[in-house]
Amino acid sequence: MRKKKTLAVGALLAAAAFTLSACGSGDGDKPVAVVSAEPGSDRAATVLDQPFEKPDLVLTDTHGKQFDLRAETKGKPTLIYFGYTHCPDVCPLTMNNLAVAKKEVEKNKQLTRAQKDSLRIVFVSTDPERDTPSALGTWLKGIDPAVVGLTGDFATVQAGARSLGISVEPSKKEKDGKIVSTHGTQVIAFSPKTDEGYVVYGQDATVDDYTKDLPKIIKGENP
Repeated sequence: MRKKKTLAVGALLAAAAFTLSACGSGDGDKPVAVVSAEPGSDRAATVLDQPFEKPDLVLTDTHGKQFDLRAETKGKPTLIYFGYTHCPDVCPLTMNNLAVAKKEVEKNKQLTRAQKDSLRIVFVSTDPERDTPSALGTWLKGIDPAVVGLTGDFATVQAGARSLGISVEPSKKEKDGKIVSTHGTQVIAFSPKTDEGYVVYGQDATVDDYTKDLPKIIKGENP
């Protein structure tokens, strides 16, 4: 049985710093991936008693058009993840898990077509210098073309992530030539009823976890 826990926002913010993924890649070298997680991070869903406000982010989508996150996802069940396309492991794994779970949910006969179509999965780049709209679009096409990919000013992205208790640091080049980027690995689920983020998933959340929980999230219910 999966463990679930209700936490106050303050407790989550204190724990968030322990869920970071440091990833990098360099010419001729294997990618670097160092992940540390808070104790007990094996639990899938954390239901918050004080939900997050949806970030006030206006960025650029994969078509090069302005995308107002709050306006475009208002009243829709929304999952938001901050990551980048050059990440060697955590980011593609998380996005693929969500994509597979979404396909499974589309088979759910208990949900209406409108409910299934309302789900929004949003990937916000933490490495906007390399993740151009075109590059981001190409990467997401191989995972799920329906995912909303956003990129833009790093400071804006960082502020949006921090409002959700997610740490994001600028990419940096090490002496060996590897480009290392550090970012939180949480997926935040927002309710279609309140547009507030009330469920948090850690990097250990599986396809099965998302498949089981998404029908309730789509309905605005606690998983």
